[in-house]
Amino acid sequence: MLTPSQRRMAADLDTRLTRLARYDDESIVHETWIRQRYDSGSYPTYAPARAAAVRTAWHEAGHAVAALALGARFSSASIRRGSGTEGRVHRLSAETDTSFVIDAAGQIAERLMNWTTIERDDELASWLAAWRSDGGDARRFRRSIGPRFGSDEIGAWRYSEALLIPRRPRIRHLARALLAHPRHLPYEVAASLAGTDARAAH
Repeated sequence: MLTPSQRRMAADLDTRLTRLARYDDESIVHETWIRQRYDSGSYPTYAPARAAAVRTAWHEAGHAVAALALGARFSSASIRRGSGTEGRVHRLSAETDTSFVIDAAGQIAERLMNWTTIERDDELASWLAAWRSDGGDARRFRRSIGPRFGSDEIGAWRYSEALLIPRRPRIRHLARALLAHPRHLPYEVAASLAGTDARAAH
């Protein structure tokens, strides 16, 4: 259940995002996220820092929406840049035979941002072979597909896409909330914004 302050946060964000509906993702990035990336010295100007924030928001929103779809719990979602990470879904707990969907969801969501999913299996196989360094997502994905897919990474990836593609509007809405809000989003607020009843995952 949302607390009164969480209910106000979700309502305020929904209202703000409705008002910003005609603006693209890069136009609504809060200055906090741009300056944090620019000040780190990793980006030469505000433009790539802004683009990086957008990419991270879609990535983390993908993880969060996948977790909500599978009934997994997490404490909050954020695009705050930290040591070795551009953002995070915090304290994520998922112990099911489909938890690999959550691990794949960040990369899938980034591709759904611009509808650049990999259609051919041979191209996907090449991409998966090169997918290694991704905050542990690649390692966890390969480890967790075993119970349902064995070593069939392509099958597990296609299964993940089938679950997430219909949820693209939810991923986009949550990504835009992460961009517009200068702090983390608690689980209950993220669930509300993604159109999911947080009680369903209890």
